Amino acid sequence: MREDSSKPSEFRFPSPEKADKQGLLAIGGDLDPARVLQAYRQGIFPWYEPGCPILWWSPNPRLLLYPEHFKCTRSLKKSMKKPYELRLDTAFKEVIRLCAKVKGREGATWITSEMVAAYEQLHQEGYAHSLEIWRNNTLVGGLYGISLGNAFFGESMFHLERDASKIALFELCKLCQRLNFDFIDCQLPNPHLQSLGATLVSRKIFLNRLKAALQHPIHQGSWQSLVNALALPSSQPHLT
Repeated sequence: MREDSSKPSEFRFPSPEKADKQGLLAIGGDLDPARVLQAYRQGIFPWYEPGCPILWWSPNPRLLLYPEHFKCTRSLKKSMKKPYELRLDTAFKEVIRLCAKVKGREGATWITSEMVAAYEQLHQEGYAHSLEIWRNNTLVGGLYGISLGNAFFGESMFHLERDASKIALFELCKLCQRLNFDFIDCQLPNPHLQSLGATLVSRKIFLNRLKAALQHPIHQGSWQSLVNALALPSSQPHLT
């Protein structure tokens, strides 16, 4: 379904239930921050390759990770014995650009230059966040996504050292528990994330849980400032 050219503030996506069997809901439009946020509020996200029109998705089933269900494997525990530092929202541009270098199955990245620009704008507006793993003052892994209410919508992660992206996800789950987040949206079925505790739910269940999560206030601003306000530990070196 191709959407019209109305202004983002006036735009309404079709019902997610109208997505096709692959989860494709709509084609076209732009990545204006207001449009992107509206999509997330309806359980929809953009995902497309360079040279293609913007594709908007609402897959069924949906992959969710409940923060308390993260599975810390034996190998991951071993990797975490090497000291690292957790930082929040200090290197968003670097994180999204490193995520963009991660190649998909067919050798292309879905994080286009338009996607980078849109999410950097959302970061400046206080909706998009990065969680970063540093060793010896070098960024070695991280992830980014969108935070709305009590939901975090994970977009992508990367690692430059073994298990650094898994450590980032582990730290995200700990942070989400402290902030009383309901779930982390992992979007599409992914065996790797499922091995770490993510689970598939129907679109109907996801939309109901999303509706509940959006009833909570939205913190618009740096995650680090939120952590500081709540006196939560975040950026101290991790030595276990």
